[in-house]
Amino acid sequence: MNCSLVVRAFNEARHLPRLLEGVRQQTLRDVEIILVDSGSTDDTVKIAESYGAKIIHIDPTDFTFGRSLNLGIAASTRELVAVASAHVYPVYPDWLERLLEPFADSTVGLAYGKQRGTRPGVFDGMETTKYSEHQVFARWFPDVSDLRQTHPFCNNANAAIRRSLWEKHSYDESLTGLEDLAWGKWLQSQGGGIAYVAEAEIIHIHDETPKGVRNRYRREAMAFKQIYPEAHFNIYDFARMTVSNIFTDSIHAARERVLHKVFPEICWFRTCQFWGTYQGYRQSAELTWNLRQTFYYPRGLEAEEKPKREVEPIQYNRPYYD
Repeated sequence: MNCSLVVRAFNEARHLPRLLEGVRQQTLRDVEIILVDSGSTDDTVKIAESYGAKIIHIDPTDFTFGRSLNLGIAASTRELVAVASAHVYPVYPDWLERLLEPFADSTVGLAYGKQRGTRPGVFDGMETTKYSEHQVFARWFPDVSDLRQTHPFCNNANAAIRRSLWEKHSYDESLTGLEDLAWGKWLQSQGGGIAYVAEAEIIHIHDETPKGVRNRYRREAMAFKQIYPEAHFNIYDFARMTVSNIFTDSIHAARERVLHKVFPEICWFRTCQFWGTYQGYRQSAELTWNLRQTFYYPRGLEAEEKPKREVEPIQYNRPYYD
């Protein structure tokens, strides 16, 4: 089995080496790496070239998430194309192998894997994911796989598609985000399957300011409303979702005995998340229930037992690029 790997990047010299080192240590050896660079001024391109990546350039003024992916996939030569953000890295050496396994079923057109955040002390110099984002990851990316999910949610920070299907329907270049959700919706409308693979796990590095969190969720809400014109998120939704998510995050933090450290962060993260969402929507109608649960509802309070893997994680010894 082989695949192409498309990586979108802008000034990712600090994070990119860990991803590319992780790719080099994969059990799947034949990987064509394509970096789509949107005007980096640091050593991002130089680093990618040192790992044998093919470089595709996109002008920052022309950038959208969909357009950069379309350029990268157009440059690929393999039927199976994996997609990863430049600030993620694989946990296990069988990441790509497990991510591609669902394509043995000819009806599966898209697979995506688990994402988790970074925690203090994991690697020196690495940003620590905000506590509430850990809860978001746990809600969106559970520990149990679903090889035929019923809703179109997916995430292009860690995903793979069939190139032949992309040739029939490329990513929407007009969206401000959620190009992955739009493509997944189209795929399911054609009878294609989406697989979630918990074993295909990556670490996703985020270290956002309150303004960054608000803008990210505002942008995604704008895209969601374009994909689902009937969608709405009103001021009541903002208040209800903010309070309920702060409450459940606080319960989880108390169980972990870190509430005193993270409570202010929980409050500002969830407030910015849902205020940004409210700003992005503004208009009316109802979300489908399963997507509303996936995007907005807090993580459950029940105890969860994570399945154990027998595969040893990749041991990253190389420090961050300076």
